[in-house]
Amino acid sequence: MKILVTGVAGFIGYHLAKSLLNKGFEVVGIDNINNYYDINLKFSRLEQLGIERNLIKDDFLLGSTSFDSFTFAKIDITNLESLRGLFEEQKFNYVVNLAAQAGVRYSLENPHTYIQSNIVGFVNLLECCRNYKIQHFLYASSSSVYGANTKIPFSENDRVDTPVSLYAATKRSNELLAYTYSHLYNLPTTGLRFFTVYGPWGRPDMAPMLFANAIRKGEAIKIFNNGEMERDFTYIDDIVEGIICSLIVLPAKETKADILNLGNSKPIKLMDFISIMEDGFGKKAIKEYLPMQDGDVKITYADTSLIELEKGYKPNSDLKIGVDLFIKWFNKYYKTDVQK
Repeated sequence: MKILVTGVAGFIGYHLAKSLLNKGFEVVGIDNINNYYDINLKFSRLEQLGIERNLIKDDFLLGSTSFDSFTFAKIDITNLESLRGLFEEQKFNYVVNLAAQAGVRYSLENPHTYIQSNIVGFVNLLECCRNYKIQHFLYASSSSVYGANTKIPFSENDRVDTPVSLYAATKRSNELLAYTYSHLYNLPTTGLRFFTVYGPWGRPDMAPMLFANAIRKGEAIKIFNNGEMERDFTYIDDIVEGIICSLIVLPAKETKADILNLGNSKPIKLMDFISIMEDGFGKKAIKEYLPMQDGDVKITYADTSLIELEKGYKPNSDLKIGVDLFIKWFNKYYKTDVQK
């Protein structure tokens, strides 16, 4: 069984590829390695998968030195010609799309980047999946599609037509496009709405990394909405196992299009999360309280009953253990002494 993982140099893509390889799957990974955040972190993830940085070339499939069943190519999903060539050559069974321009706040300043990657690139993948008879197309959606919904927990049956950021709007567009392709071309698709993923090798623009950097350097943590926020923090291992379970079990609906929440279903107050990180570092954070930012929401809270019912899977990682594992990796990767 051969699986294409897009965005494989990203946080979730790296962990997913590693888990699939350890389970015996054949994996082809692609990524455009853009500079939205530090590309050295992306290259480091690829090196963990046995891909040598100095050998990477555009549209060149490179073998891994660590996994016999892993190959990587630097390909942008907006390049339809390159995608077609890859699909024609590799004969994939499944596709997992984790390639997207991420970040809610960045979308306020760079809207065209989101349209190209999250809309144009997404349609390119859908076209390849239908033309090359992919058995199942699974893609990353986001809890951001729930917008300013006040009903909690967030359910897949809730209305999601009021996105409060361009990023959220593109993710909702992905869900609608996938449904259309499932309806028109009988292509099984599953969208997973991820809730605040954290863990080792995480993105530098996400709260855990921002907080960790600030605490270590003795700089102020920016706390929006004066700390009156809650997040459904979900450990990376739970996300990966949820993806794999959802990928292997095809959508049960007649439409062959599914959308599922994948979160911890245990929201925690932001200030409590910061306190857990302070305990992990053994140091108090300097706090700068700020108003709510445009495009942000006060609470995220996943109702995971549907993924439990359809896929038999429920995330259950302990938050404190997860944060400790994140801090252990962070200290090792950045190799900087904690300031006293």
